[in-house]
Amino acid sequence: MDSLNHGSFVWLEAVCGERNIARRYTIALSRDLFGASIVEFAWGRIGSRGQGRAVSFASEDEASRFARQLLRRRASAPKRIGVPYREVVA
Repeated sequence: MDSLNHGSFVWLEAVCGERNIARRYTIALSRDLFGASIVEFAWGRIGSRGQGRAVSFASEDEASRFARQLLRRRASAPKRIGVPYREVVA
């Protein structure tokens, strides 16, 4: 996903039955009631509750930069876990 802005939501999955890998990763950008930019991201095994975190930023640019960093890390998955993440389209 090239352009990340408020209201963006990305769902990624890395699945390989032979290696018993079934991971998911989500990233959502939004604003809170006070106008701060929020990046929420969650990860875990598909079918489990997993973990999540939210980070607040003063500007939309900072939030977008952080979200792009998260996506770049997921892009390196083939080297790290041997399976690429694929975007899931709802």
